[in-house]
Amino acid sequence: MSTTAAKEVTELEHGGSSSPIGNFLRRPMNWLLLFIPLTVALEHIGHVSAPVLFFMAALAIVPIAAQIVMATEQISTRTGDAIGGLLNATFGNAPELIIALVALKAGYLEMVRASLVGAILANLLLALGVSFFAGGLRFHVQRFNPIAARTYSTMMFLAAVSMTVPSAFSRVFAPHEVIRAEAQLNLGIAVLLLIAYGLYILYSLRTHSSLFKSLESEGEEELHEEHWSVGRAVITLLAASVFAAWMSEILVGAAEETGKALGMSQVFIGIVFVAIVGGAAESGSAIAMARKNKMDLSVGIALGSSIQIALFVAPILVLSSYFIAPQPLELAFNRAEMGSLFVGVMIGSMVCGDGEGNWYKGVQLITVYAIIALMFYLVPVLGS
Repeated sequence: MSTTAAKEVTELEHGGSSSPIGNFLRRPMNWLLLFIPLTVALEHIGHVSAPVLFFMAALAIVPIAAQIVMATEQISTRTGDAIGGLLNATFGNAPELIIALVALKAGYLEMVRASLVGAILANLLLALGVSFFAGGLRFHVQRFNPIAARTYSTMMFLAAVSMTVPSAFSRVFAPHEVIRAEAQLNLGIAVLLLIAYGLYILYSLRTHSSLFKSLESEGEEELHEEHWSVGRAVITLLAASVFAAWMSEILVGAAEETGKALGMSQVFIGIVFVAIVGGAAESGSAIAMARKNKMDLSVGIALGSSIQIALFVAPILVLSSYFIAPQPLELAFNRAEMGSLFVGVMIGSMVCGDGEGNWYKGVQLITVYAIIALMFYLVPVLGS
């Protein structure tokens, strides 16, 4: 999630002054937490089909991801911009990172690479498309800060280029094996991306924060924020992270058999299912903000999350793979993944460039996402 947008989501999304239990039960997403014990029970019972276990674990991760996002926002409001930005960078995409780390440890490198591309596409096309569509049904035209949107787009082009260079290098110089120079290139790019992301946080929160101001009027009604204690936020964050790792292990363990049973490749599972599940909480926040006509927040969440995936999560996974994976993760994507990434970045930039949204822009983005998803589903069938 965008570090400038994340601070405002809680106060806009959660209101009321009733008891914490009442607030907790009033949110339908929290009811999905029941899938945690159900998933654990099914895993221990055995003789349960892999697809059932996979989708049960996926449904369990969605509310866990929402709790991680909420706890991170609560802590960020008490730490100031700099530390808050670092916390959002670390935990804002924690579900995607946890799932990818578990998959790395299991040796599913192809799925991890696909999930990185899929997470970016899910935010740029699906989440943003549904946000435009849902908001556009209530408001004729929705406006947001075009300068901030263009900044996000520029960062996404940087990310797309950085993720394509290792692929081109591998295809030209080492098509059949990983050579020492390729490993050095991946490590060097991972470090450079982390530095670029750190400077992006400094740019957006300190030196040029005025460029990211909302276009919303100052006369809007003041909404009350639900405040958590620091202890509650920390405990929620730690507990949710543990449960996310647990459910991710079950999900990844059932992924291969699920793919075989449903005729899906590791690439399709990673680029669609894993990406959507890991980013469900933030996508939901982006859609909710669009329904409230808070388009600066909505666009900031969707595009900011894509930037975090490319410039923070991807390099962290590359570095982590040297310690936990059977072999190092190389940012060497196939042609379909690279092409889809550039198409997603290009379409997302074109749609957001004028600072206006409507329901048909949402239809356009969702259509492009559906076409890409259909292509990846049919790839194993076509044998290409």
